[in-house]
Amino acid sequence: MVTSRSTAAARPEGASLRRRGPVLERAILEATLEQLGSVGWNGLTMEGVAVGAQTGKAAVYRRWPSKEDLVADALQAGLPTLDEAPDRGGVREDLYALCLRVRDVMFSKPGQALRSVLHECDAESAERFHELIVKGVTEPSTRLFQGVLRRGIARGEVRADAIDDLVLDVVPALMMYRSKVCGSEWPDHEIADMVDRVMVPLIRIGKV
Repeated sequence: MVTSRSTAAARPEGASLRRRGPVLERAILEATLEQLGSVGWNGLTMEGVAVGAQTGKAAVYRRWPSKEDLVADALQAGLPTLDEAPDRGGVREDLYALCLRVRDVMFSKPGQALRSVLHECDAESAERFHELIVKGVTEPSTRLFQGVLRRGIARGEVRADAIDDLVLDVVPALMMYRSKVCGSEWPDHEIADMVDRVMVPLIRIGKV
């Protein structure tokens, strides 16, 4: 008698599994994120996604007629929710905790997929993802940093005019730049350094 375990082991790589509906769709979206993380936007193909999801190419094309449609839905489904600013009792501790959270999102599977889209898409393709990035990433993270700074202002730790676009751009810009150009994976001590040497001096009372 052949067990289900031995049947699975004997299945050729890339062979279709009998899945339908939401289960199959989740597998396809997961495979899309995997492909983006491993081969990037330029290397991603519908055929490669089908192999990764262990389904047929037709099953992918029936649901998503284009690569852009597929990637948009995969990012939409995979991006984590950034919904609450940490409160650790002080602005330095709050910023550190929030930057750790941003780092973890950046290097998650959806985060790596998103970075490959941002770095590799041409202008026409990138336009397709603009609203998704703004609503799913930029606006939520900006709200969290604003929340931390407002709390710091209320405590008397942060100067009242510290909440502006340039200040709010510092952390994401620095993290994206050093990740892309320098290959930094932002270990905890580098995040602490950024908070202590860049952000706290920038926002504290008495600085212009």
